[in-house]
Amino acid sequence: MFRRRLLDHFDRCRRDLPWRRDRTPYSVVVSEFMLQQTRVETVIPYYRRWLTRFPDWRSLAGASDNEVLLEWKGLGYYGRARNLHRSAKMVCGRFGGRLPDDPRQLRSLPGVGEYTAGAVASIAFGQTVPAVDGNVRRVLSRLLDVGDPTPARLRDEAARLIDPDRPGDFNEALMELGATVCTPRSPRCDACPVEEECGALAAGTVAERPSRSVRRRVRRVEYAVAVVVAEAPCPSDAAASHGGGGGDGGGHGDGGTGTPGYPRTLLVKRPPTGLLAGMWEFPALAALPDLGLTGTPGPRLDPVTHAFTHLRATYRPVIVRVAPAAPPPADHAWAHPDHLDEWALPVAQQKIGALLREWLRGNRRRASG
Repeated sequence: MFRRRLLDHFDRCRRDLPWRRDRTPYSVVVSEFMLQQTRVETVIPYYRRWLTRFPDWRSLAGASDNEVLLEWKGLGYYGRARNLHRSAKMVCGRFGGRLPDDPRQLRSLPGVGEYTAGAVASIAFGQTVPAVDGNVRRVLSRLLDVGDPTPARLRDEAARLIDPDRPGDFNEALMELGATVCTPRSPRCDACPVEEECGALAAGTVAERPSRSVRRRVRRVEYAVAVVVAEAPCPSDAAASHGGGGGDGGGHGDGGTGTPGYPRTLLVKRPPTGLLAGMWEFPALAALPDLGLTGTPGPRLDPVTHAFTHLRATYRPVIVRVAPAAPPPADHAWAHPDHLDEWALPVAQQKIGALLREWLRGNRRRASG
């Protein structure tokens, strides 16, 4: 009865989402990676662009790290993009370009845990395996009227309930129920297809299920950022030929299309591991002497704040004029300020780039006036 009621509700009320229209194992994996810790409404345009740019495993596996990060830019949690990229290479190298349907083999892919393996195996291949995400945890916690059920208990309950004929639809129906009806706050119990079987509703404990986790304290940090401005002698100089950082830097760099004498700005590539790994950013103000760049700090731009999961960062950008652009140090590149959208810059760095362009426009207006 539970299965039938849930699936009937899903058939009537499911949202029309792009990854539900033309399902392939590849598109299911892409959607699952993108949906981790991200709202559906945010994912939809990224998903469509991604499938246009990288329509299959081989096109993704053959892309550069920067191309992948550039396409993911703005979606956040960039480790997902790197893991998806590495997974594509593994699918092509180890599995001959075909995604395995065995959940154990799926879990060998970077970034694929028990939930993602279960979701992909059931949705893409019809395997009768559970998939317990945050939404499903909340639904099952209320059904069982348990405040803090263990992952093992949730998996066992989900495995007991799953419909063997429509396992993928069943798992999606549970997730959909948690996302649209059995929500964290103000759940719509009167619209729930399985309210008669909900232990928490009967006990009056819906608002208490599941137990709320204790929030970790958010650490606050500040960074002094050097927005380096250097005149470029001509569009064919070292900065232009450097382009996107040796082929893996940032799109086209200035592409040799800049106006002679137009300013360039310096970017540095982040380390290959850790927060925002492999992306580009403006350098730290304190790092300029080590780069052999001398200049007097000038105007301060507006501060930029950005909230990470457990970190709130404030960036304080300062304009620093230096001598005409010379070949940049390793892992650095000169970029045309008007072409920064061609570089894999995190959101906060994009905002600093916008402030730089605004400052340059103001300088040009003052000079022409």
